[in-house]
Amino acid sequence: MSAQAAVAPAFAEAPQVEPEFQLRECRGLALVVDDNPDITEMLAAVLRHAGYTVSAAHSAPDALNIALAKHFDVVVSDIAMPGMTGHELAQVLRAMPEYRSIPMVAVTGFDMYDDHDRSIEAGFDFHLSKPIDPVALTRAIYRIRH
Repeated sequence: MSAQAAVAPAFAEAPQVEPEFQLRECRGLALVVDDNPDITEMLAAVLRHAGYTVSAAHSAPDALNIALAKHFDVVVSDIAMPGMTGHELAQVLRAMPEYRSIPMVAVTGFDMYDDHDRSIEAGFDFHLSKPIDPVALTRAIYRIRH
């Protein structure tokens, strides 16, 4: 008897469990900014799961263009990006009246003694170190918004 024939009946007999689908109330629009497309997609997936409609940008200048085109309820941005940093992005957004009080979360691979303070001074409400824990990200946004 082949190995495949010996394994196949076990799969056929196992009950197939459908994932539970829950329609979530839309919590608003979120902008995710990271120069790494894989990280951008992971952050976007976390925010979609939390109920946000997500737009993504792979640079701070692109994020500014998108932020000018529509108003976001949450911004999650990397810090170390070429050309314009996340700190600079936060400062520019905070200078706009429509972005003065929206939640902004910094996500970064940098976690030195002063990185948290620098993010807060730049205008971020929260500073998370990579690799990002999805639960920590959603809790941070929830704490900022409530």
